Amino acid sequence: MTAILDHLAIGTPALTDGWELFGGVLGGRWAYGGDSPGFWWGQLKFGGGPKIELLTPAGGPDAAFLERFLATRGSGPHHFNFVVDDIGKTLARIRAVGIEPVGVNLSNPYWKEAFLHPRVAHGIVIQVAQQTGSPRVPAPPELPKPGPPTSFDLIEYRVGDLAAATRLFRQVLDGQLEAASDQSSELTWPGGKRIRLVHEDGLPLGGALHHIRFTRAAGAFSTGEKERTGLLAKRLGLRVELAS
Repeated sequence: MTAILDHLAIGTPALTDGWELFGGVLGGRWAYGGDSPGFWWGQLKFGGGPKIELLTPAGGPDAAFLERFLATRGSGPHHFNFVVDDIGKTLARIRAVGIEPVGVNLSNPYWKEAFLHPRVAHGIVIQVAQQTGSPRVPAPPELPKPGPPTSFDLIEYRVGDLAAATRLFRQVLDGQLEAASDQSSELTWPGGKRIRLVHEDGLPLGGALHHIRFTRAAGAFSTGEKERTGLLAKRLGLRVELAS
């Protein structure tokens, strides 16, 4: 059984800022997306690292979870997604460490999923999913022409219990431990996907995303791109670091 970090999902009431930041500035290319009950989602892929998924409510009773999130917290990181090759074995592994998954839905042969609540996942929703095939949906017309390519090469996540968070991402979600100290752990997955866990006390629900980093291999980010990134990221409830 394997679990691979697939994407970071960001909830937002409007998609314009996300398209401009992750597509127009950071060079994200359309992967796929579509309508789901209560929300619309779309994913952008980069030269390396996980994808970014943008989520926006579409109305109706099924939108309540996302509308509640946005009303309480505003735009911001909603969940980590891990794609697994056998969700039955993944659920057994989760339960073996004393965590009971929620929202388990195995009825769709193309998309079977379950979630870890933020209270047991160090402050953020974690989604595990077994996927068969990908939806073929054209890119939205509002998506700008991609900027120069980048790699999404780091998620830095702050946690109150570093040892427990490291166990979760390593033993349950198959992260490869690359470096560890009393204050931090770095875990990787195939394709240049990396999460750095850093200890910090006093965080709501025991954890919070600190920043994400994008690297441009060819050429530096301009002053204008850095300023635009800072503005758009703030609107999306994020902190984005740019590196050359």
